[in-house]
Amino acid sequence: MTTATLVEPISGFHGMNLTPPLLEALDRARYHQPTPIQAALIRPACEGRDVIGQAQTGTGKTAAFLIPFFNNWSPDDEAGPQALVLTPTRELAVQVCDEARKLAPSPECRVVAVYGGTRVRSQAADVRNGINIAIGTPGRILDFISRGILLLNKLRYVVLDEADRMLDIGFRPDIERILRRCPQARQSLLLSATLPEPVLRLALRYMDNPLNINLSPTQLAVEKIRQTYITVDEYKKFDLLTRVLDREEPRQSIIFCQTKRKSDELFRSLKQVRRGVSVMHGDLPQPLRERIMRAFRDRKVKHLIATDVVGRGIDVTGISHIFNYDLPDDVENYVHRIGRTGRMGADGVAISFVTPEQGDHLTSIELAINNLISADRIDGFEAFAPKVKEEKAEPRVSVPVYGRPQKKYSWRV
Repeated sequence: MTTATLVEPISGFHGMNLTPPLLEALDRARYHQPTPIQAALIRPACEGRDVIGQAQTGTGKTAAFLIPFFNNWSPDDEAGPQALVLTPTRELAVQVCDEARKLAPSPECRVVAVYGGTRVRSQAADVRNGINIAIGTPGRILDFISRGILLLNKLRYVVLDEADRMLDIGFRPDIERILRRCPQARQSLLLSATLPEPVLRLALRYMDNPLNINLSPTQLAVEKIRQTYITVDEYKKFDLLTRVLDREEPRQSIIFCQTKRKSDELFRSLKQVRRGVSVMHGDLPQPLRERIMRAFRDRKVKHLIATDVVGRGIDVTGISHIFNYDLPDDVENYVHRIGRTGRMGADGVAISFVTPEQGDHLTSIELAINNLISADRIDGFEAFAPKVKEEKAEPRVSVPVYGRPQKKYSWRV
C-alpha cells in the first residue's frame, strides 16, 4: 500500500483535465473548487489507481469517488452496471444516488439505488431496464446478484463507502461475497472516516496496491463544533430539552436517542410543544423514511429525533445543532453524531445530556477525541448523585464509616 502526501487544492475542477460534459455537470451543481479530499483523490482515481480515502464526514467524499467514474464513462459503454457503490444504510444509498444523478455527465448515464425496505419488483425493473451505476446496501445487492437480477460481468469500478461503518454493523460477510463475484480486472476505491485493522485487512485483500490518502485530523472531533454537556437527572431530560431549544433557537437540529422506543416517546412529547418535529429509526417503513428525509432536507422538519442506525445516513448541510439526548455507548458513534453538524467546514453546536452515572463515560469520550468538553448549566437542572443504600451491619460486627456523603453530584469541577 502506497501512502500519499497531502496536496494543496488546485485551481478548480477545470484544472483537473476532466471531460467537458462532466465539467458542465459540476458547474450546474455549483461545484467550483475541490475540497482537499477531492483534490487528492480524483486525479489518481482518474488514472485507474485503487485508492483508500480517509476523511471526516461532510468533506466531499461522495463527489470524490463519483467524479473519476463519470470522467471515464462514455455513452458507448456496454450495458452495465459498470460501477457498484456499497453503502451501510438505505438513507446513504439514496443520498449517493441523488448526488450521482446530479453529477452525471449525460441523461444516458443511468443510476439506480438498490436497498431493502422497499418492494423488490420496482427496483428489479429499474435494474433490468439497463443501468450504469448500482448504489445500494450489501444485503439487497447480494440478493439481486443471487437472483440473477444484477449482473456484474461488465463491472470495472467498485466503491466501498463508509467502510468502517459497514464492518461495524456486521456487513463484512456480505461484502466479501460481493467482492468475490466482481471481475478481478476492476478498479476499487474504499472511503472511510477511520481505518481500523479489519478495514485495512479487507482493503489489502481485495485491492491492488492501493494508494492511501489520509486527510483525517489527529483529533477525531471536528474542531469548529462547539461541544458542551449539561448534567441532568433522567426524569428531567425532556424539560431540559425544551429549555435548551428556547435558548439556542437552532436553525435545524438532530436529537439523538439510544433506542427506537425512546425516540418514539420523545417524538410524541416534543410534537405537543414544538412545530416541525419528526422521528427517524429503523422500524419505520422505507417509503416513510424517505419522505421524512426529503422533508428534513427541504427544512419542513426542523427537529429530527433519530437513532444511531440512521446517524450516518443523514447528510444535510443546514444542521446547526446536535443534541445527544442520550449519550451513545460507543465513542465512534459520538463522533459520527456530532459530525452531522459543522458540515463542509461550517460552525456547529453539539450539546450532550449527561446523567450522574455517566461521568466516567463522558471522560472516556473526551480521552478518545483528545478534547475537553465544556460544562454548561441551566438553572434548575443540577443533577444529584444517586443515593447509596445503606446495608445493615451483620450481628456483632462494627463497621466504621469515614467522611460525609456528598449530596450534590460533583464528579466534574
